Amino acid sequence: MEDTKTIIADDVEITGSIKCTSGVKLAGKVNGDLICAGDVLVEKGAAVKGNISAASIVVQGMVKGNIVAKERIELKGSARVAGDLKAKRLVVEEGVTLVGKSEISPVESATGEISVETEPAATADEAAKTDDDLLKTGPVSRPVMDRARAGQLFARK
Repeated sequence: MEDTKTIIADDVEITGSIKCTSGVKLAGKVNGDLICAGDVLVEKGAAVKGNISAASIVVQGMVKGNIVAKERIELKGSARVAGDLKAKRLVVEEGVTLVGKSEISPVESATGEISVETEPAATADEAAKTDDDLLKTGPVSRPVMDRARAGQLFARK
């Protein structure tokens, strides 16, 4: 967490988006997007209701919004996240609550060691399949949580 010049204390609540060229250490609350060129640390007890975009992001508190990192997202055991994640690397400790999708793409083009293969686009025949056709081929499901249930995860006790 080098390059942290901005500290938002635990007694501060900001409504509106924050943009900065350095890093941010957040102990308070932000109701809006947080966009940083540096690293972001969301401490335990801190909360963000908005999207976060930064070089690297460590979450120990609560985030309701999407998180995009150029390099790495790290979710500590106390983290509660309701939103999608996108980064080159993802670290998730035991105890994390995550409601959302993750897209991790560790592309190392300079060394050629790691590459991500993409699936070819669906053909017209595959796209024309009905729901009944898809059910015949076998169940494909992913857990779905409605917004009311997701909100309960973040309710204060």
